[in-house]
Amino acid sequence: MAKLYFSYAAMNAGKSTLLLQAAYNYRERGMEVLLLTSSLYKDEADGHISSRIGIHADATLYSKETDLFGLIQEQQAKGRLDAIFVDEAQFLTKEQAWQLARVADHLNVPVLAYGLRTDFQGELFEGSAALLAIADSLREARTICECGRKATMVVRLGPEGQVLTEGQQISIAKATYVSLCRRHWEERMGRFPPPA
Repeated sequence: MAKLYFSYAAMNAGKSTLLLQAAYNYRERGMEVLLLTSSLYKDEADGHISSRIGIHADATLYSKETDLFGLIQEQQAKGRLDAIFVDEAQFLTKEQAWQLARVADHLNVPVLAYGLRTDFQGELFEGSAALLAIADSLREARTICECGRKATMVVRLGPEGQVLTEGQQISIAKATYVSLCRRHWEERMGRFPPPA
């Protein structure tokens, strides 16, 4: 029985590296995989997944309008498909997360999704919230805060390096993000100490 897996973390925890490594392992054993990534930040028509450490692979782009179940069903009709890997899973819609669950349940293909859990304001992304609710298996990839604790939150920095406390959840403009533990995130966001 195939399952839906969701691996989540803060920024720079190596999610894309883990995805690419797992996809490589499948391919090394002669298995066929489909890699998917969000079209939100892509400048070109062709998709790819890349890691900060320099590894990369071609991928199929998806947008909010993409019927992922239909796309995967079409790919499966063309030939063997042993696993689906989804990068930037936080950008999925709730319906797309359910489509991926249906891929595991009805097409019997394992789906491994990787993404952020929360945004810079500490709120769940739509795709992440759905995956946290319905995935068969949840895995946390870890990174560390500047203090050495586990980083679970992220701040968005403005052009002058200042912490931004407001703005759109998804920003197409290139921004800098820093992963922090909850304590340091609250301090940087001006939430602690609480206003009197």
